[in-house]
Amino acid sequence: MIVCIAEKPSVAKDIAKVLGATTAHDGYMEGNGYRVTWTFGHLCELKAPDDYCEEWKRWSFGTLPMIPPHFGIKLKQDHGVAKQFGIIKRLFEQADEIVNCGDAGQEGELIQRWVRQKSLGGKNATPVKRLWISSLTEEAIRQGFATLRPESDYNPLYQAGLCRAIGDWLLGMNATRLYTLRYRQGQRQVLSIGRVQTPTLALIVNRQKEIEEFRPVPYWVLATMYRGTLFTLQGADKEDDEPEKGEEVSAKKKAAKGSFNTREEGEKALESIRGKEFTVTGIGKKQGSESAPRLFDLTSLQVECNKKFAFSAEETLKYIQSLYEKKLTTYPRVDTTYLSDDIYPKCLKTLEGLKPYSALVQPLLQSKLPKSKKVFDSSRVTDHHAIIPTGVDPSAASLSRNEKLVYDLVARRFIAVFYPDCKFSITTVTGKVETLEFRAMGKQILDPGWRVVIEKKKPAPDPVTATLDARDNDEESDEEKELTDFVKGEHGPHEPTLSEKTTTPPKPYTEATLLRAMETAGKFVESDELRDVLKENGIGRPSTRAAIIETLFKRGYIQKQRKALTATPTGVDLIGVIREELLKSAELTGQWEKKLREIEVCKYDASLFVEELKQMVRQLVQEVMQDNSNCRVASVQPMAAKKSKGSSAAHAKKTVAETSADKAEKPKRVVRSRKKKTEETAVPMQVKEGDVCPLCSKGRIIRGKTAFGCSEWKAGCPFRHPLPEGQ
Repeated sequence: MIVCIAEKPSVAKDIAKVLGATTAHDGYMEGNGYRVTWTFGHLCELKAPDDYCEEWKRWSFGTLPMIPPHFGIKLKQDHGVAKQFGIIKRLFEQADEIVNCGDAGQEGELIQRWVRQKSLGGKNATPVKRLWISSLTEEAIRQGFATLRPESDYNPLYQAGLCRAIGDWLLGMNATRLYTLRYRQGQRQVLSIGRVQTPTLALIVNRQKEIEEFRPVPYWVLATMYRGTLFTLQGADKEDDEPEKGEEVSAKKKAAKGSFNTREEGEKALESIRGKEFTVTGIGKKQGSESAPRLFDLTSLQVECNKKFAFSAEETLKYIQSLYEKKLTTYPRVDTTYLSDDIYPKCLKTLEGLKPYSALVQPLLQSKLPKSKKVFDSSRVTDHHAIIPTGVDPSAASLSRNEKLVYDLVARRFIAVFYPDCKFSITTVTGKVETLEFRAMGKQILDPGWRVVIEKKKPAPDPVTATLDARDNDEESDEEKELTDFVKGEHGPHEPTLSEKTTTPPKPYTEATLLRAMETAGKFVESDELRDVLKENGIGRPSTRAAIIETLFKRGYIQKQRKALTATPTGVDLIGVIREELLKSAELTGQWEKKLREIEVCKYDASLFVEELKQMVRQLVQEVMQDNSNCRVASVQPMAAKKSKGSSAAHAKKTVAETSADKAEKPKRVVRSRKKKTEETAVPMQVKEGDVCPLCSKGRIIRGKTAFGCSEWKAGCPFRHPLPEGQ
């Protein structure tokens, strides 16, 4: 009997159907010599501190650093998990062969290995093979089972995933307790620290600081209207020509850049050309072309959905994951915009399956599909290729409106890459009045090419939804205008104007721009080698960035004001008290990613990586405990993550290093008793039954007679929050 185990029930059912395992049992499907079962994501996890040592239940400086001699795993405390694990264990014990059908990636490998280790222990003599697929279509599953590989081929991938998990445990568990005990405002406050979440918070805090400290600088731009066309002083139409903050530029230099530092300088130039004739000195035409946008990876899809539909990163991930499970799109948690070369022969069939887009696909069927290196490049594809449609007709699927919108973006992007480039003509007309030179530019589309599929200004109707929201307008579309026909040497009267402008501060992050910043965080790293590593991966993985942003909301570190993300006083203070730059920069992730990648290809020793992490944690604990300041982090305000009114800028005058006259309270041990009143933990958002505990991040919120609590209360989690009045 061959036992196949997938990461979730829906995937298991798709695999079972292809294999002919059609008889349903409790927790698995059976038939044709196969039993197909599933997990619910992570059934197992690394042990909690108190699983190693009773003393580690207490949050005290004396227990730090917590470094287990050997890391172990345990089953999640959940009745449903325990039941399914029992079924899996029994099936494994009866199996002649096991097929690991987990998601094809580092996390998927870790999930399946832990379940098998927990169920079989060291008695794992059963041969194990690995299914590695990027799509859940019947064809992809059949092809995957025809090319199964020994699971041992993926041992380095598992080692890298295990090192990542251990590293996050060591840093997260120790740093969170360390900073909580050292800098918290009250006994109930928890300060969460993480390898990815802390640098991400630092990005938002630093941007907010730049905005708050920005001082606008006025400048004046000279322009003139000639024959209905606005000409600007040479350089004034370039945004990067604006004077920088505090920049002192001579009048001559400013005139060359197209703007003036003072009104007097501008008015002097204005008077020098008033009443003089404007002369056309040159006409230039240049033709160019623009390739179709690249295919989507997860981050670029999340960015586009946030810009067009205001979807959060987490919402987009939910929608594209649903489309994947409905067999309409390929695996979503990817970080590449390329397709491997072996996908090219299948693209024609995929296009033919996009029935609602037949009018756009039909022209492509008249000749051989083009194969561009910008689309097909196996060297740029690792575990998975870019997100594309599978070719399954979306008309037959039951999709929500938002799923249809996301699918439409993916489908159009895929179709567009096979269309010709957009061809355009740029006309530049230069003119002169006295010694001052002016310029006007216009852009004309000669052949729209791929823009027929992805219209930048006015998106074409969505054949799946029939209508597209007005929010589809792309703010980044080029301004296209045709200029009046001019003749070199012509001259005549004109109407000059002097406009006052001011330099503008950086824009606050939105989820779209924050995702891009996380993706390109390497530019903030000084090391060239680490910058190259982060250039490919950034901070966080595509599959986890949305969850990191949501975690910052739940912790009360950031809030949203319309689309802008701002840091709360708690978030600002937390970054302020962290003096270890490595913790709040992308460099730590860069170091980890470089070594983890080397572990995957057997160029770095996994045990050495873990030892280095242990030493880093020891050093961190020593440095923080030597801090004699009385800095405190502002307490999280209830519902901070949900508020949209007001701004954390109002708290800018509150310095992080606020000195308290009182000495830091000695941490107290929370005693659980039915007869004694326990602590009530302040939380940043409304408590909801079933949510992850905001205090320990392991248990789930459960409802009692008078308050919400944590399912991990027996393990020592002190979370408690009173029920709303009237409930």
